[in-house]
Amino acid sequence: MDNALTLFELNNLVRTVVDGTFDGSYWLKAELSEVHENSNGNCYLTFVQKDSKTDRPVARANGCIWRERYGLIRTDFEMQTGQRLTPGMTVLVEVTVHFHEYFGYSLYVDDIDPAYTLGDQSRRRREIVAQLEAEGVACLNRELPWPRPATRIAIISSATAAGYGDFCHQLAASPYRFVTRLFPAVMQGERTESSIIAALDAIAAERELWDTVVIIRGGGAVTDLSGFDTYALADNVAQFPLPVLSGIGHERDETVIDLVAFRSLKTPTAVAAYLISLLDDEAAQLRQAEERLQRSIAGRLDRTWQHFGQTARRLSQAFALYATREASRTDNLSRRLATAASRRQASESQRLEILTQRLKILSRRQVETGHHRIALLEQAVQSADPLRILRMGYSITLRNGELVRSAASLAPGDRITTRMADGDVDSTVV
Repeated sequence: MDNALTLFELNNLVRTVVDGTFDGSYWLKAELSEVHENSNGNCYLTFVQKDSKTDRPVARANGCIWRERYGLIRTDFEMQTGQRLTPGMTVLVEVTVHFHEYFGYSLYVDDIDPAYTLGDQSRRRREIVAQLEAEGVACLNRELPWPRPATRIAIISSATAAGYGDFCHQLAASPYRFVTRLFPAVMQGERTESSIIAALDAIAAERELWDTVVIIRGGGAVTDLSGFDTYALADNVAQFPLPVLSGIGHERDETVIDLVAFRSLKTPTAVAAYLISLLDDEAAQLRQAEERLQRSIAGRLDRTWQHFGQTARRLSQAFALYATREASRTDNLSRRLATAASRRQASESQRLEILTQRLKILSRRQVETGHHRIALLEQAVQSADPLRILRMGYSITLRNGELVRSAASLAPGDRITTRMADGDVDSTVV
């Protein structure tokens, strides 16, 4: 067809309509899905709008901040929010609408309102905290008992962070001995959440070795803090079994970690000063306790010495009275013992004399009785003398030197000996 338009002509018509219709600037609120700083100084953006229920994009537009404006806008935004422009951030931007025959539809950014982003971040923090409160875990870490003394410190930070060095130097300069170990983590950017959670897991695996955990960063230029405003990280900090101190070097605002940690301080050096101050308090309490103990001991010693003195005086008086009573009692006992001994001696002497007389009489009787018995025994011995019996005509028959008591015990041919008073006669039995 002769009246058909070329693509350039059609796009030119669209550009004319756009330029004629959108002749001013507009304030637009949208989420950044892409942020790219070009080497030529321009910043190219992609804006999206998502469905509130499905979270699926429903609108999209490309944007650009020309280098003439980008330096000022970026500096102002970072100074007020403490963050860079990053994907996922919601912004309120002033834009003009443009259409180019080749590049198509685009939004040129003239300004960004940092207050809106701060408000959106605050809203997100409140939503995260509200969710943690609904789950009953928001205050768990703040309700943990503080260990006394807290000298074993697990540190989550970057080894190259200036704040980490300042923290360690301040602890080392204190009069107290702290035991510290670094659990390295990425403290800015997209890996902030996952690396800090990994460090927390490593500390939890050996939690009996540590008193508290400090999460610190700081120093240098303003960097991205959005990694600290996530539900997963806040949930891990809120439910961590050890008290968590945060000092991420953000003077202007609080992150979700600050809201759920045991204690939030602005900078790493403030965290170190806080730990040192707690030990100062401990030392002061110990000094006060020592002074109270010394006073108590001194008072107790004074009262004890007074008690000992009184007791000694009472004992001295009691001993003197007791000694007097015992001396009198001893004298009485001595006199009584002497009298009783004299009486007993006289009685025993008289009894001994009687016994002596009776013993003499009994001895004479025993001697006389003995003499009589001996005489009778002599008579009996004399009467039983074998020689006397033999002289009376009796004899004794022996066989092989043994006494023969019965004739039945003899046999013909036995040799026997007959012993008589005047000799022996040998015979043979027939």
